[in-house]
Amino acid sequence: MNDTIEISASSAIELVKLDLACLIDIRQPFELEAEGTIANAISLPLFQLKKSLGHALNEEEQELLDADLPDPHDVQHFLQLINGLHYTKERILICVCNSGRRSLPATQLFRELGYQRVFSLRGGYRALT
Repeated sequence: MNDTIEISASSAIELVKLDLACLIDIRQPFELEAEGTIANAISLPLFQLKKSLGHALNEEEQELLDADLPDPHDVQHFLQLINGLHYTKERILICVCNSGRRSLPATQLFRELGYQRVFSLRGGYRALT
């Protein structure tokens, strides 16, 4: 994979413990129910994020999206939250999905938006358990 955007579970845990990073859980709500949540992680489903930012979803993503199109207030709230964590509190953002596959494009999306200290958790949620 791409070591420049991936981070190991042990490194991620240490950064969170030191209050230098926060976890962004990009899994869908049904995945959180099935697999479990991560303490203190911010839940932000990837497909909702993509749709909020005006990115097209493929057919499978659209099918998995079990929420309505976010309204402008949701988008503004999300950007305020992420900007507050990333810039004001100077936190590293670490994207987490189940296996580490969806968090890679999520990390790329954040980086395209100008958030350079964003990483994908190698192995995803399963690497944490």
